[in-house]
Amino acid sequence: MKTPPLDPDVADLAPTEPALTSYDEQHAITYVRLLQADGEGADWREVARIVLHIDPDSEPDRARSAYQSHLFRAKWVSEQGRLLRGEGTN
Repeated sequence: MKTPPLDPDVADLAPTEPALTSYDEQHAITYVRLLQADGEGADWREVARIVLHIDPDSEPDRARSAYQSHLFRAKWVSEQGRLLRGEGTN
């Protein structure tokens, strides 16, 4: 896997495929940033503005749905990584 871009633009919605995609690979750093912000209790509007480059004041619905779908995908990708390494299984 090539090194992912540091700050790529995002789609309005994250992928929902049941397998990792090239989009997931390209947005690995975005996912890490979302997970860190979520863990720190950051306001979703600030995260949308800074990480996703979507202004929640001018596009509140788009910003919220992009934030939610990308955070959900970030959590899913993170869980897949643990499963692939054999963590989280009994």
